[in-house]
Amino acid sequence: MSEQRAAARLPGAGAAGCAALALALLAPLAGCAPSASTPARFPDVQRMLDTRAQAVRQRDAAGFLASVDPRATGYRSRQRAMLAHLAGVPLADWHYDLDSTGAFPLPSGGGTRLAAKVRLRYRLKGYDTAPVHSVQYLTLTERDGRWLISSDSDGADEGRTGTRQLWDQGPVRLVRGKHSLVLGGTAHPGRLKDLARRVDRAVPAVSAAWKGKWARKVVVEAPDSVERMAQLMGSDDPSGYTGIAAVTTGEAGVETAAPADRVIVNPDAYEELNDLGREVVLTHETTHVATRTATTPATPLWLSEGFADWVAYHGIRHKAVTTAPELTRAVAGGKLPARLPTDEDFGFRAGADRLAKAYEGSWLACRMIAEKWGEAKLIAFYKAAGKSAIRVASGSTGAPMEAATATPGTGPAWPAAGTGHKPPSRTDRTDRAMRTQLGIGMAEFTRRWRAFVRQQLRR
Repeated sequence: MSEQRAAARLPGAGAAGCAALALALLAPLAGCAPSASTPARFPDVQRMLDTRAQAVRQRDAAGFLASVDPRATGYRSRQRAMLAHLAGVPLADWHYDLDSTGAFPLPSGGGTRLAAKVRLRYRLKGYDTAPVHSVQYLTLTERDGRWLISSDSDGADEGRTGTRQLWDQGPVRLVRGKHSLVLGGTAHPGRLKDLARRVDRAVPAVSAAWKGKWARKVVVEAPDSVERMAQLMGSDDPSGYTGIAAVTTGEAGVETAAPADRVIVNPDAYEELNDLGREVVLTHETTHVATRTATTPATPLWLSEGFADWVAYHGIRHKAVTTAPELTRAVAGGKLPARLPTDEDFGFRAGADRLAKAYEGSWLACRMIAEKWGEAKLIAFYKAAGKSAIRVASGSTGAPMEAATATPGTGPAWPAAGTGHKPPSRTDRTDRAMRTQLGIGMAEFTRRWRAFVRQQLRR
C-alpha cells in the first residue's frame, strides 16, 4: 500500500514563498472494503483483468476495450482516450489485481454485478525498480458469461473514488532530465522543463548530504490544477491541498521491493514560490525520496521533516530568523515552544501558523544536532530512529526483536510479547536511539533544543 507525505511550508523564501512544505506519513490512500469477498471466488474476473493488462502492455486498443461493457458508452469513450494518453509513457510493466468485492454499494439495476476494488501496479521504464500501486473502484457486470467493466464512478458517493492517474485526466507530456522524469498535463510545458532542471540540481545536492544508498532518480508528476493533484492523491477534495507546494508518495520503511516514489506538484502553490522557494521545495521532496527506505513508522515526523529541510537549506546563507519567521515571531512574543513538534502539528488541516512553526522547529532541531554533534551523527541518529521499531523475526516464538543500533548494556531489553508488559512507545524508541547516538535522552535534548531556538531566533 502506498503511504503519502505532503509538503506545506516554505519559510524564508520571500513574500511569494510562504506557501508551505508539509510532509506527514498518512493512512493508506484507499481504505479497506466494507464487505470483502475472497478474490479466489471470481477467477474469471482476474483472468479478464490479466487480459486487460496485457493489452495495455502491448498497446492493443481493441484488446483493451474488449474488457469494457459496450453498453457503458460514456465510460468506454473515456477508456479509449485513457489508452491514447498512455501512448508516450514509457511503461515497463502493468498489472491489475482483484483486491476485493463488495467494496461499495451498487445502484439498483438488473443483472449480475460486482463492486470491485482493483489494485493497479505499474513501472516506468528506466526509472522504477518496483511498481507504483494505486487503487481503482470498478463496477463489473456479467454479460453472456463474461465479466466486463461498466463504471469507475459508482463508488464516488461513498468516497470510493480511487486514484485518477495523469493519463486518466487527459493527454500527458513528458520531460526527461539527467536525474529526473517529469510527467504533466499539456497546459504549461515551461513548468515541466523548470521542474526537471531543478530536480536535476537537487539530486546531487541530496546525495552529497545523505550518505545512503538510493536510486538517484526522481519522477515528478505535475498536474494542471490542484483539483487534478487531489485526484492523483485518491481524493475528491482539493481544499486539503491548498497552499501545499508538493507531495511525495511512497511506502516508508521497505528496504526490498519498495513501491516507487512520486513527487506530485501543486501547480497553484508552486507558481507562487520565488526562485529560492522552488529550489527548497524540490530539494526537500527529493530528500524524502532518498531517505524513504530509512524512514519507518518509528521515525518521528519532526525528524523526517526537519532533516528534509536541513538538507534543503544546507549551504544557503540565511539567518535563522529569516528561515523561521513564524517561530521567530512566537519567541519574540514570549511563546517559546515547550516541546518538539508532534505528528498532529504536521496535519494538512493543522493551520498555516502551527504548520510553519512545526517545520521551523524541526529544522532547528536537526540543525542543532548537525552543529553540536556533527552531520554524521545526525544521519546516524536518523537511521537509528527508523530502525528502532519492534520487529518479530520470521519463524520466531513471537518475542520482539530490537533493531536499534544500541550497544550491549545500555539499557534493559524490551519485554517479550505476552509477558503482560506494554511495548515501548515510539517516543521511548526515539529516546533510546537518541541516547545511543547522541548520548542524551529526549528530555535533555528538548531542554537544549529550546535553548538553541531562543538563541538562534534572537532579533
